[in-house]
Amino acid sequence: MALTTVTAAIVSGMMVSGGGPAVAHAVVETSARSATASLRSDLEKYLDAQGAKDHFSAVSLRVTYGDQRPDISVDAGTFRYGGGRPVNSRALWQIGSNTKAFTSVLLLQLEAEGKLSIRDKLGKWLPQYPAWRDVTIKQLLSMTSGIPSYTEQNAFLKDFDANPSTRFTLDRLMSYVEGLPLGPATYEYSNTNYLLAQMIVERASHDTYHERLAERIIEPLGMNDTCLPPDCPPDTASRMPTPYSTHSVLPNLNKPLPRLRLSWAQGAGGLVSSLKDMSAWDRALYSGQLLPSAQQRELKSLVSAKTSKLIKSVTADDPIGFGLGVVKLAHPVTGTVWAYEGATYGNRVLHMYFPKTGMIIALAVNSAVGEGDTLPDLAGTVYKTLAAQKAHALPRHQ
Repeated sequence: MALTTVTAAIVSGMMVSGGGPAVAHAVVETSARSATASLRSDLEKYLDAQGAKDHFSAVSLRVTYGDQRPDISVDAGTFRYGGGRPVNSRALWQIGSNTKAFTSVLLLQLEAEGKLSIRDKLGKWLPQYPAWRDVTIKQLLSMTSGIPSYTEQNAFLKDFDANPSTRFTLDRLMSYVEGLPLGPATYEYSNTNYLLAQMIVERASHDTYHERLAERIIEPLGMNDTCLPPDCPPDTASRMPTPYSTHSVLPNLNKPLPRLRLSWAQGAGGLVSSLKDMSAWDRALYSGQLLPSAQQRELKSLVSAKTSKLIKSVTADDPIGFGLGVVKLAHPVTGTVWAYEGATYGNRVLHMYFPKTGMIIALAVNSAVGEGDTLPDLAGTVYKTLAAQKAHALPRHQ
């Protein structure tokens, strides 16, 4: 399904990187060059193995560190399937459900300013949906509202499949689920939640979602490559690899998709960005640069994807916790990471943030799949390569 989150151990087989003393600048440069070459080999092998099966032509990687080591950007493939110009680090991507954390942050900032509470009920802000009047904003953001997802409805899928360039309004998107029964208040991923959250941002701020994003997040962080279509710079589409879909629920879409027709996703998954901007955003998000401490704690408050209960942290037995648009994972080898994979019907963008080291791994490919997504496997391969390179760069004791 498009606009999904990571719901399984994302980095199987990763190795834990050890600590050690700082290395000399020359050694760091040599190590970075060696890592880049190894990572390029990883991406090329992945493209060779999966590109035809999943119908993608481009894969990009960016690694950023929490210390002074330089960023690493590696790309493989071309902007369109079957050939064309090589993809590069300036490429832009549909980031899918990575957008959800932006929406959550906007609401939490409004809460910090006293303009709303995430414990407010929808009846206060969106009385036009009386069947959902007792659902709280927090339940929307934590995926525990019970409101069905519009992207799971056959009527929506049929309409999108018939014309991917359709300009969907919020009212039309909501029409696909209005009148459906409300489910239990347990964890269930629903993109409708974040359209409703977008509406509350606009109602509480007396401004558009696009303007709030620009003023509160995109401009302060200098995210010049990030935009919400159709409000994007003129060269945006030319910097985007052609999106492709192999979704079985959309049988007519094994063909190129529009790059900037994302009105069907909006505050649930409509942003376009670069991996450079995404990494800057992720660092600000997880390090607390965007919210007061109280709201940062709320952002990271977790519901178990397994039991739907509130949990303080994740464990090996209960490894996936959904926060307010963020996901925390417990892996038996790497320990705890924050990770999210956003998918539209034509792109997949995955990031992982390692809180102990501040390292961020961001990956993107220009196709979407239903089952059998292997992008998390590539993330594991990348982690192994980086861990091996770090081990080789450390001074050897005589």
